[in-house]
Amino acid sequence: MASLSTAGAALAALREDLVGELFAPEDPGYDEARIVFNAMIDRRPAAIAQCANEADVVKSVRCARELDLPVAVRGGGHSVAGSALGDGAVVVDLRRMRAVTVDPAAEAVRIAGGATMSDLDRACAPYGLATTGGRASTTGVGGFVLGGGTGWLDRCCGYAVDNLLGVELVTADGERIHADADDNPDLFWALHGGGGNFGVATSLTLKLYELPYFSIAFVLYLPEFGPEVTRTYRDVITAGPDEASGAVLYVTGPPEEFIPPHLVGKLLCGMLLTYAGPEQDLRKLAEPLLALPHESEIVGEMPYADVQCMLDDPPGMRNYWSAEYLTGAPDEFVDVFCRLGQSTPVPTGTLHALFPQGGAIGTGPHEYPVPYRDAPWGVHPFGLWEDPADDERCIQWVREVRTGVQPWSTGAVYLNFIGDEGADRVVAGLGAENARRLAEVKRSYDPDNVFRFNHNIRPA
Repeated sequence: MASLSTAGAALAALREDLVGELFAPEDPGYDEARIVFNAMIDRRPAAIAQCANEADVVKSVRCARELDLPVAVRGGGHSVAGSALGDGAVVVDLRRMRAVTVDPAAEAVRIAGGATMSDLDRACAPYGLATTGGRASTTGVGGFVLGGGTGWLDRCCGYAVDNLLGVELVTADGERIHADADDNPDLFWALHGGGGNFGVATSLTLKLYELPYFSIAFVLYLPEFGPEVTRTYRDVITAGPDEASGAVLYVTGPPEEFIPPHLVGKLLCGMLLTYAGPEQDLRKLAEPLLALPHESEIVGEMPYADVQCMLDDPPGMRNYWSAEYLTGAPDEFVDVFCRLGQSTPVPTGTLHALFPQGGAIGTGPHEYPVPYRDAPWGVHPFGLWEDPADDERCIQWVREVRTGVQPWSTGAVYLNFIGDEGADRVVAGLGAENARRLAEVKRSYDPDNVFRFNHNIRPA
């Protein structure tokens, strides 16, 4: 590592060279620049380079290498593990790089590395086009896609990574490189689930789909109806078209107009049925669920980009998540899921979610390192709370959910849904054979493990 005087001179030179801004620990604005959405993450980078363009990214990576410092990459800053920050690292902050360029004739979109899901969805909406995006509008597109990418459209459009057409990357050597099916195909394969291990993705190109209509049914029930709601939802999805998705959720009743006042702050069972089509078709699909006794309902067509904002978790909250992917959702599992749902920490923002897979997910390309593709269902305990005094009970509840559903677990996991759960879970998120191959690709593109603040793949 360079001496303090050398480091100071190099960072001063970088500050002068950047079109964007550089924040060092002594600078006003440094503490604000290092805030990520998960309030449990408190790390102090050596410098934060808020890059305005690809040239800024190149300069920042090269400066980090000159100083023998690791690099963290910030897109949306939405990783529950806090991968956007690293103690003593140079942070390449892409938030100023948010351009989205839609090519409606080609049904493709090019997204800059710092764009959020909302940037992507809003840009595509005027053309009646969309692609699989995350279930929160504040999620960064880059990390979401490179980590796999699951959302409301994945059953009809596949995972986000299935729609990846190309990536512009800055490597650990500070070189610009393009990867697609023809150019650097080994790297392109690794970017289909290997996350930010191989460089800084300064732009991504994704395939788009026509989406003239999008409809939802969001229904809230008293928690004692949870088993019947869950079984009915399971049966509706199993018999329904690939355009249908959504989730069963245990939630704290939010202070919204559609919630009866006496249920605000109380545990509720929710059902969100999403449908990539018109309202009349959704209503037919939702009939069995709407027939169950419920406390409130919202049913109708809604812009997809607006639906994407429905489950946005507010900044400044404490987050701890995990997930298990399932061999199925038989009645015995439903009983366990709902029993765990009854113990969801209340009143907090915590969600206990069961969501479907299948459709285009299961029929998608199996050569990529996304081993959870074949699971028909997933469970996602999403701990979200404000008071540090709730840390122990919320974290413990998430772990109890994982343990409780273990009899139905496939063992695979979507890494974007979990924090730091150890090296074995990283392998579970990639597949053992894939992990070995990914380590070889890592050796080619990042032999010194410069990009290590992630679900890390160590060079072979």
